[in-house]
Amino acid sequence: MFATPAFAETTTAATDTAAAGGGSILTSMLPIFLILAVFYVLILRPQNKRLQEHRALVKGLQKGAVVVTGGGLIATVKKIVSDDELLLELSEGVQVHAVRSTIMAVRSKKE
Repeated sequence: MFATPAFAETTTAATDTAAAGGGSILTSMLPIFLILAVFYVLILRPQNKRLQEHRALVKGLQKGAVVVTGGGLIATVKKIVSDDELLLELSEGVQVHAVRSTIMAVRSKKE
């Protein structure tokens, strides 16, 4: 009783895009490009920089350096076994093998 029947409006495709604010694909994709640019600058670039610094740190390890492992152990590099393995000395007579990439920091280097 209180509702009136709604009549559908017939339009063409040309008037639909003009009424909807159509524009080009470039203007509709601009927000996505901006989000990707911000994502790259704020997240990917700093992460890649830290990764490169860690690789340089691990590559530059020498015998006698005091290092901190990923588990928080402080040890001295006793021997470089291979490209990806080290022999660490935790204390006198206590030696362990460690994967090179688990070294998080170098406290002091051998002079």
